[in-house]
Amino acid sequence: MAGMAERIRTKLEAAFAPDRLEVIDESEKHRGHAGWREGGETHFRVVMRAESLGAMNRLARARAVHRVLAEELAERVHALQLDLGGSGG
Repeated sequence: MAGMAERIRTKLEAAFAPDRLEVIDESEKHRGHAGWREGGETHFRVVMRAESLGAMNRLARARAVHRVLAEELAERVHALQLDLGGSGG
């Protein structure tokens, strides 16, 4: 079974064909905080640049990512910090 970071990466690549994609597991930084679980994979930061996001505003970009990752958010991911942009920035 693929780890959560790999699941997130695979889904985002398929949905957005990004030029840049970083999926960072920051769970250990949140040890003892709400949503943290033993084994991590609960708090992630995603940095993504994709042409398909270029025409969207910030809220629309976040909603698009949340739709793609709905299963992961319902299953285990407690926090998802997003840094999203079009290909140029």
